[in-house]
Amino acid sequence: MVYTVSSSEKLRKSAADSETKALLYLMNFHENRDEIHYFVVDFFNDLTGMDRMAGRLWDIQSKGAKNNSPKALGKELVTLYKNFVSYFEFDSYILFVGGVSSAVRIDSTKNIFKMDNIQESSQKKLKEGLIEEAQSKTYINPSDITDKKIDEFLRNVLFVIDDKEPSDYVKSIIKDHIALIPKNNELTAIFNEIRKIQSDKKNTDPVESISITSIDQSLYYYRHLTSGQIKTLVIGRLINKNPFEKACPVPFIDIYSSFPPESRKDALEECKLAFSRALFNKNCAEEFWILFNEIYNKILDYPNKNVEEIYSLLDKYTKQSCPDFDVLSLKYFIATVKEGLQNDN
Repeated sequence: MVYTVSSSEKLRKSAADSETKALLYLMNFHENRDEIHYFVVDFFNDLTGMDRMAGRLWDIQSKGAKNNSPKALGKELVTLYKNFVSYFEFDSYILFVGGVSSAVRIDSTKNIFKMDNIQESSQKKLKEGLIEEAQSKTYINPSDITDKKIDEFLRNVLFVIDDKEPSDYVKSIIKDHIALIPKNNELTAIFNEIRKIQSDKKNTDPVESISITSIDQSLYYYRHLTSGQIKTLVIGRLINKNPFEKACPVPFIDIYSSFPPESRKDALEECKLAFSRALFNKNCAEEFWILFNEIYNKILDYPNKNVEEIYSLLDKYTKQSCPDFDVLSLKYFIATVKEGLQNDN
C-alpha cells in the first residue's frame, strides 16, 4: 500500500500566517507538544506534526478566514478526511481557523472544541459541506464517502480557533515568565522569519503525485522543520548571534586556552553538544529558560564582569536545574550569550 501526495500548494501571505500560527500552536499549545519533533510542510497537508522516530502524525489544515460558516468548515475538512481514509494512521485531525460564524458553537467561549460543541443544525451543514467537497475530489475514492466513515472521522476532528497575535505565538516559545521577552514588534519579526523559512519549504522540488510507503520517507524531501531549529532561531535573535558558530566565543578564550592543546577541540565540541542537549531537552524547557533569563540579566547588569564572575553570581539551584550542563559547558553558554550581547552594543 502507498500514500500519494496530492493538492500541495503555494499560499498567499494571510494563509502563510495561518500555517505558521498552526505550527507554533502544535509546538507550544497542543496537548502532545512534547512528543512532536518534526513539522512537515505541505506534504500530507498544510502542516503535519511528526514524532522523533516518525511513528505518529498530527495533521493540521489551516484556514485564515475569520467568519467561517458551518458548510465552509465542512469543505475545509476535505484534506484531513483524505488522510483519515488513507493508508497511514494519524493521531489527530485538526482544523485551525481564524474564526467561525455565530451559528457554529454551542459554547462560544471555547476556542478548542470537538463536534459536541457544534450546534445540531450546523453539524448537518458541516457534514453536507464535507460530502460535497469529498465528492468533487479525484483523490478520494467514492467508496470511502460513507455516513459511517464520515461520522467516525468527525468525532475525531479537533477545531482550533486562532485567538492570538503572531507575537503571542513566539512569546510562548520563550515562556511567559521570562524577563527577557523583547517588544512585540521584535517578536513579530521572529514570527515573520519562521514564516519565511516555512514558506521556503514550498519552493523546493514539487512533491505532487509522489508516492511513499512509510511515514519517514516524507522526510527525504526536506519539507520539514524541527522544534530544535525554531528554538535555535529564537535564541539567535535574542542574543544577536548564531549560538552554534564553530569559532570559540571570545569571552571563553581564557578558559579555552587553559585546556591542554590536544584536548581543546574535543572540549569545545563537548560544550556545544551539552548546550544543544539543554536547549532541546523538552523535559527541562522551563528550567532552561529560567537559567537563560538569569544569565542574560546578570550580563546586562554587570557588562564588565568576565565569564567566571558571571558564573559565580548565578543562583546555585538555577545552575543545577539543567542536568545537560556541567560547569564547563555552562561557562561556555555564558560566554556565548555574553558575546552576542556585546556584539549588539
